[in-house]
Amino acid sequence: MTVRRDDKEPARYRPDLVIGRDELFADARAQLARGGSVLLHGPAGIGKSTVLRALAAENAGTAARVLRCSATESESHLPFLALADLFGLVLDEVAPRLPAAQRTALESALTGRGESTLQRDGLALRLAVLSTLRALSAEGPVLVVADDLQWLDPASAELLGFAARRLGDSPVQMLCAVRTDGEEYDRHLRACPPDTLAVRLGPFSRTQVSALLDHRGYTTLSRSTVRDIHRTSGGNPLFALELGRALAESPTRPRPGEPLPVPTSLRALVLSRLEMLSDAARRTLLVASAGARPTLALLHAAGRDDAEAEIAQAASLGLLITDPEDPALRFTHPLISAALYAEAPAHERRAAHTALSTAASDPIERARHLALAATGPDPEVAARLAEAAAMARDRGAPSVAASLGLLAARHTPADGTPAPDERRLQAAEDAITAGEVDLARDIAREVLTRATVPAERVRAWMVVIEAAGQALGEVDAVFPQVLADAGDDPRLLALVHYQLAWREVVVNGDFAKSRQEAAHAAELAARGGDRRTELMALAFQSSTETLMGHPDAPATIRRALQEPQDPDVASHHNGAAMSRFRWLLMSDQLPEARTAITALLREARRRGMVESEVHFSRLLADTELRFGHCGRALDLAGESLRLARDSGIGESASAMLASVAEASGGDVERAMALARESADHAEVDGDQLYLSLALAALGYAQLVSGDAQAAVHSLRRVRELEQGMGITDPARGRWQGDLAEALVRIGEPGEAQELINTTRVHALRLNRASVLAVLDRAEALVRAARGEHQAAIAQLTSAQERLAKLGYGLEEARAAFARARLRSRGPGPAGYDEAARLFRRCRALPWLRQVDEAVASGPAEADPVPAATPAALDGLASMERQVAALVMEGATNREIAGRLFISVKTVEATLTRVYRKLGIRSRVDIVRLAAGRRAP
Repeated sequence: MTVRRDDKEPARYRPDLVIGRDELFADARAQLARGGSVLLHGPAGIGKSTVLRALAAENAGTAARVLRCSATESESHLPFLALADLFGLVLDEVAPRLPAAQRTALESALTGRGESTLQRDGLALRLAVLSTLRALSAEGPVLVVADDLQWLDPASAELLGFAARRLGDSPVQMLCAVRTDGEEYDRHLRACPPDTLAVRLGPFSRTQVSALLDHRGYTTLSRSTVRDIHRTSGGNPLFALELGRALAESPTRPRPGEPLPVPTSLRALVLSRLEMLSDAARRTLLVASAGARPTLALLHAAGRDDAEAEIAQAASLGLLITDPEDPALRFTHPLISAALYAEAPAHERRAAHTALSTAASDPIERARHLALAATGPDPEVAARLAEAAAMARDRGAPSVAASLGLLAARHTPADGTPAPDERRLQAAEDAITAGEVDLARDIAREVLTRATVPAERVRAWMVVIEAAGQALGEVDAVFPQVLADAGDDPRLLALVHYQLAWREVVVNGDFAKSRQEAAHAAELAARGGDRRTELMALAFQSSTETLMGHPDAPATIRRALQEPQDPDVASHHNGAAMSRFRWLLMSDQLPEARTAITALLREARRRGMVESEVHFSRLLADTELRFGHCGRALDLAGESLRLARDSGIGESASAMLASVAEASGGDVERAMALARESADHAEVDGDQLYLSLALAALGYAQLVSGDAQAAVHSLRRVRELEQGMGITDPARGRWQGDLAEALVRIGEPGEAQELINTTRVHALRLNRASVLAVLDRAEALVRAARGEHQAAIAQLTSAQERLAKLGYGLEEARAAFARARLRSRGPGPAGYDEAARLFRRCRALPWLRQVDEAVASGPAEADPVPAATPAALDGLASMERQVAALVMEGATNREIAGRLFISVKTVEATLTRVYRKLGIRSRVDIVRLAAGRRAP
């Protein structure tokens, strides 16, 4: 069919609704903008038609004519059908402009009169299609949109290909989509112009599947269910949506360890080939679908004596992939395995699991099959499953442990020991470790509906609180209930007060109160003999003391590291080892900090501790940034952010660090977007702790982008937040140097100097050497603004040398860059080479661009001398002279207002009059005028 410019696609095809295809969408858009053509290819259901429609809608406005066809398999045998779709509505318009032979051949092909064929009218038809496209493009650009190219009738495909190869400079573009299903797409390029860009659509990530399901309204699915949907669908959007729909509409969810139910709409797609299998081969495949990692040896052990022949039959039908070098058997798509299992009768499934319960070599796998073969409570089966869960936990597979624990609870008799709910709570705690917070919360809430024993209730409440993550404000109502359940038991109270310590710092931003709660929790835990909670509380107490700049911090860290230790705490992101790492990092012991956090990350991965892995990846990225290894930091920060988004854990913290990494070594616009995302998360969670860090990241990104005014706005808010929380250690956020630099850029050197002086007091008290060097770098800029260039250069040289000695590569490069800028104002070479070399070594691309811009602009000109003479200061009114005099002393507007007993607004209005009278623009110019008056 033909669509004119004013007949555009409806708004539902807006490109911003194409989920998870940003990069390839950008590539295709750029290709079309250049006048080229695009071929989208990939398997069924992967989203080709969605992307095709979005691109077509976006480009329809620039085309004078849009020609469309969409073939189907059932019509692919009808010759010239696609040609009729494309040209049917324009035939009357174009026919008079075609030579008679071409017109006759084309009319015959499109109308069916005259029985035109390629064999008889081949050349005339080919030339007619070419001439038609050229005639239409003479009136303006033509866009040909063809979906499902694989079903195009062969005659139409041949004619389009002939014309496409000969269009030359004619403004005709093709936008096509073709299903490949593992086939090569090259042959379909024959129907497209030579410059066609082939774009493959791959499977969605788990995050993209989650976004797609949310967009379609399936928001009640837990993260663990989304994970199973992603695995079963293989990342195919269509399959994921159908699975999500079926689960959202189903009143019951699958049992733990079972594959997802496959809806009828999908079974038809994958089960047709199964009908060609023999009954024996089908049962063999059922056993393979039930196994975790099926092999021929496993199938033989499970009693499938003719497995080789039956597997070969399945492989010939495209159901299985076999590799002589790999004993594992793989289904060509996970959905085939799930559909096969879902289609099998219950007794056949149990038979498969019974066979595998003895055939599997792994004890965890045997226990799982034993449970799925059983039909009711069985103490022996429950015990076997509990043992398997403990084994999985020790192997670093907490997600598997949680699944096995739920199976153990299901098969535990109501009066069993341990009780079913005790096993459910252990499963919930394993789910927390694995990052499956939705599952953990659901289990705990279910237990709370019937639990009466205080220890069980408090344990369940702890899971609910842990599942809230940084959004502790959302579970405020829980604390009175859990305190009531804890009674006067010191062990239970220790758990509650440990969480209250977190609440004080995250929700209320009160570090002093948080420290008190943590110390109280440690004391209660010691009294109750709970060493694990005691260690966690001591670790948290030491962290708050470190951030507060409290003198007891080192001693508390030593207490938290004393034996006996708990292996779970030792590798926990809130454990004592983490507190020691933070102390090392803030004390400028970068090599030792890197060694410590690398070991923690390795252990968290080994133990399957997802939340800890998220945070340790982020903190290793932070450490690498301080070294100046921006490329490595970008990779680690991206890894942390992907894992955080997949698990829903630590998203604010990971987005914050990813922002800093992007601003240092990547894309500054993306850095600002990530910082705002992090701040939004923290605002929603009511998390002041990470809100201040997110705003510090935003301020840094704004400074790097050149927007000093915005940076000042963001970083002033950070200052207010940290003052309110009682954070005095400047090594925590390291934003003070950035704020001082931004203040100088906007003409507020007095406020910058005040900030430097205040921060320096704390940095000297805590011996924060790198912070002191950064403050000196910022103070040099203040001096330069006041005309003290030689002193500023000397201070920058010293700061650079100290930062280099401490190992802060990026900060060293920034000092070299600032020095080069100052030196470029005077005689001699600009000296940007060293700064460029240092930034290049760091792979600090945004900073390198700034160096390039500085070099391209040539030697920096000194700031313009004010039009007024120094004597003009004497001509000011009394109040104006007083304000100007205080500006010369470096006082801020707020300080001037206080000393003169006027409002800040009056100070600002007075300064505006001073600027106008003297013909100047900033406070810096007042200082220069004063310096001129004092000169001999």
